[in-house]
Amino acid sequence: MAEAAIEERQLLKSLNWWDGFVIALCNPGFLVASLGYTLATIGALGSVILWGISAVVALLQNYIYSESAAMFPDKPGGIAMYAHEGWRKYFSLFGPIAAFGYWIGWSVVLSIFGNLIGGLIAARWFSGSPIGGPSPSEDGGYFDLGPVDIGLPQLLGIALILAVWLINIFGVKPSLLIGYITGALLVIPLAIFIVFPYFTGDWKSSNVEYLPVEGFSTVSVALMWLFIMCWSAYGVEVCASFAPEYHDTKRDTALALRSAGMFSLFVYVLLPLGLGGVVGNAGDAGPYYVAAFTEVAGSGLGGIALILLIASLILSMNTATADGGRALYGISRDGMTVKWLYHLNKFHVPARAMTVDVVVNVLLILFIASNLAILYLSNIGYVFAHVVALTGFLLLRRDRPDWPRPIKVAPAWTVMAGVLAAFNLLLVIWGVTQQELAALLGGYTFSDAPFLIGVGVLVLSVLLFFYRRAVEDKQPITFRDKNVPTVPDEHQRALLQEASRRG
Repeated sequence: MAEAAIEERQLLKSLNWWDGFVIALCNPGFLVASLGYTLATIGALGSVILWGISAVVALLQNYIYSESAAMFPDKPGGIAMYAHEGWRKYFSLFGPIAAFGYWIGWSVVLSIFGNLIGGLIAARWFSGSPIGGPSPSEDGGYFDLGPVDIGLPQLLGIALILAVWLINIFGVKPSLLIGYITGALLVIPLAIFIVFPYFTGDWKSSNVEYLPVEGFSTVSVALMWLFIMCWSAYGVEVCASFAPEYHDTKRDTALALRSAGMFSLFVYVLLPLGLGGVVGNAGDAGPYYVAAFTEVAGSGLGGIALILLIASLILSMNTATADGGRALYGISRDGMTVKWLYHLNKFHVPARAMTVDVVVNVLLILFIASNLAILYLSNIGYVFAHVVALTGFLLLRRDRPDWPRPIKVAPAWTVMAGVLAAFNLLLVIWGVTQQELAALLGGYTFSDAPFLIGVGVLVLSVLLFFYRRAVEDKQPITFRDKNVPTVPDEHQRALLQEASRRG
């Protein structure tokens, strides 16, 4: 009888907490990708308030996730794994649903930033070129291939996706080196927008105002933006995905999660305030940064700053490739999707899973024109993954009281986890029931396609789970796991004891 080969390679413990912090520096890039939309629709003041709220929620969640991450130091895949562990006793389908929701939230970073960087390059250096327009236009800015529109931004975006994939399949250290370089470069464009405008006189208080959205209440618009912002602000939880790869699981995981959350809060408040004070409500999908850099720093320095910003955005793509790949690898490792994804190459990274990310994102670039539409479809599963992870934390507290916890947050955090889970569930419900409002805010033509793709990913996760159980594992499909351990096995206990001793 033929047997499936068992995966023998392991993720390497080669990271320190500051490596995790650098990996999470992708988050300011996520803000850069979305900030133009909020400036254009709710103004600088609305952007400061709502981005600040999202960043505070992300910081609070990171404190909670630090306990879950330290409980399972051998599990890659981030918060989806904690969701699975907490819920498998009650409803086993929440595991694969949360896992694929988490994965698509990170995976689409590649297409969104590929589009954004391509648009910035086209707007700054190829404006007026036959294929240089950042958006479809009547002057032939794109090659029209039926349902596919390909211009310079799309070609550049696809090339960047392939380049980042190539860097990552050679191991975590080469990709981390790129992260350090681009993370350092990020500081300069951030400083130009956060600090410089106050000294150059370009910042004007009259630009910091709230813009109402005609036909919708302030609360409706705020809830929709808070739903969409989760894709960006909540990304600091990426540090948890690398828990098995930190030298000191307890110390490094906690420091990475908390330092990333604090830095993100700082940027998510001050960048909308600084940039909004310069451009007001003149935001768009991205090319407005070209004019903003020129206004604040001049043509020469502004061009250099734009190059540095683009380099830092590549960091976001780099992190997304690494995290998305680990998410797919982790859910396959835990028996929630096809075995083919449970594979590490000779450099100890999940190259097959990363390749799936490449294919998905190239298709998104070719067939979904709006970045915000891509963001919206991914958030349906991603925000729900947080709901399941937070409630999973509560279930783990109740069902596994004797499980060692190298990091144990105070009892008050259980109340906070319940509040945050309810808040995120409200955002999911609002997001999926107010599609027309999302399209209006994003400036794209309303259709059911983003919603159907977002839900389709979750349906696919269930089908692949059934296939894994019934066909590959030859086990009955059940909706509850009956034999869930309440204490770790010997291998897990050894890892937990080592984490506690080091901490």
